[in-house]
Amino acid sequence: MDPGRQAMISGPDEDKFVLKQSKKKADIRVREGRAKPIDLLAFNLRYIDTDRDVFDDDEHDIEMDVPAPRTIVEGLKERELEELDADIKSYHTLETNRRNKEYWDALQKLCADRRQKLKPKDPEGRAVSTVSADVEKILGPKNLEQLEKLEVQIQAKLQSNEVMDTDYWEQLLKSLLVFKAKAKLQQIYGAIKESRIKLLEEGNPEKAQALAMSGQPIAVTVPSSTDVPAKSAPNFKPAAKFPPVASSSTDPPPGTARFSTSGNEDFSQATKALYEREVARGIGEDEEIFTAEESVASTAKPQWAEKYRPRKPRYFNRVQMGYEWNKYNQTHYDHDNPPPKVVQGYKFNIFYPDLIDKTKAPTFKIIREHGRRRGESFAPAGQEDTCLIRFIAGPPYEDIAFRIVDREWDYSAKKERGFKSSFDKLYNRLTRSLDLHVSGSTPPVPCSLSYTLVNAVTDSHTL
Repeated sequence: MDPGRQAMISGPDEDKFVLKQSKKKADIRVREGRAKPIDLLAFNLRYIDTDRDVFDDDEHDIEMDVPAPRTIVEGLKERELEELDADIKSYHTLETNRRNKEYWDALQKLCADRRQKLKPKDPEGRAVSTVSADVEKILGPKNLEQLEKLEVQIQAKLQSNEVMDTDYWEQLLKSLLVFKAKAKLQQIYGAIKESRIKLLEEGNPEKAQALAMSGQPIAVTVPSSTDVPAKSAPNFKPAAKFPPVASSSTDPPPGTARFSTSGNEDFSQATKALYEREVARGIGEDEEIFTAEESVASTAKPQWAEKYRPRKPRYFNRVQMGYEWNKYNQTHYDHDNPPPKVVQGYKFNIFYPDLIDKTKAPTFKIIREHGRRRGESFAPAGQEDTCLIRFIAGPPYEDIAFRIVDREWDYSAKKERGFKSSFDKLYNRLTRSLDLHVSGSTPPVPCSLSYTLVNAVTDSHTL
């Protein structure tokens, strides 16, 4: 640039000039097939960027398919994310357009969340991951407006004098902000896609129609410089690098796919009502959300499968954590420096609102693998054996199983501790820190199965 002209550009004008040059360079790299992730993100924004100089556009740009912004971020590794994060911050700082700034702000939050998830997990981090998995299931189906309302409610709760599990609500708020960013990005990308479809309708109506019917651009995406020559023909269409994420009207709600094993999840209104009611109860001070679901081995479809569509029941489970004050822990720890928390029980809430035979309560069985019998241990020193607890309800519900620690559960009928099973207000009490209760909605229709597993304390002492 001419030194005299460069001296004349300063302050806001300089920022505007730098931003314009950054966008122009990004366009060039995308056209030549040597785009970096930040270039793809900037190229996506072109269709709704009101500050864009139309003279910088190429007539073939509209035909070029690039990945959706979220797909780009989720396909990167730690080092790439670190570089992308710095690039996003640069765009965010230079932008003055409100919607463009919201776009970069949302991407910045997604990038930070992705980097956090890629970090090696310590024991505390693994516990947070378990909670986060089910938080995703709770927040995923909510739209931006619903998330904003929930954010206000949580902030009010945290600022109140109410006794609560502060760590849980702070973690929920932190997760909610990430989901807000995803929802905002989805909203902006919807506008991007709509604008591009309108432009395509003039020159390529077939592609416009295909894009309108799809969840993602058709031939996602742009290769690296090693994939194609730097110079290409005018009708060059980049090869795929990032995998497309197709969507369908038959897909389960967002945020629940990771819990799917059969694709037959129960998303009925009755189930949703039961699930949300249980979620609203929250978790206790010594509880965490439990999602250690396991696939159920099945050799053949049940006989009733031809008559009823098999469904996978929904659930909202909790694990009870606490300190075990055995002789070793009393010697090496105290209340100011407590030992690591251990599992002391489970609470399973499994929802069966459409059970065909309402006279039969769901049952469960314990499955020990590799020929291990009750009381035997195959686990290395310092670790615990695990087993599967499998719940069986009958049509139209498939069996569902979870992995739990394998302990000698106390089956006595104690009031505060032990095993409790309830189904439609019928209670069977067993014990040993395994409390399983099944609650229904309005009698006589059983709606949910709630089992609570509580572990009997061995060598328990009070300091």
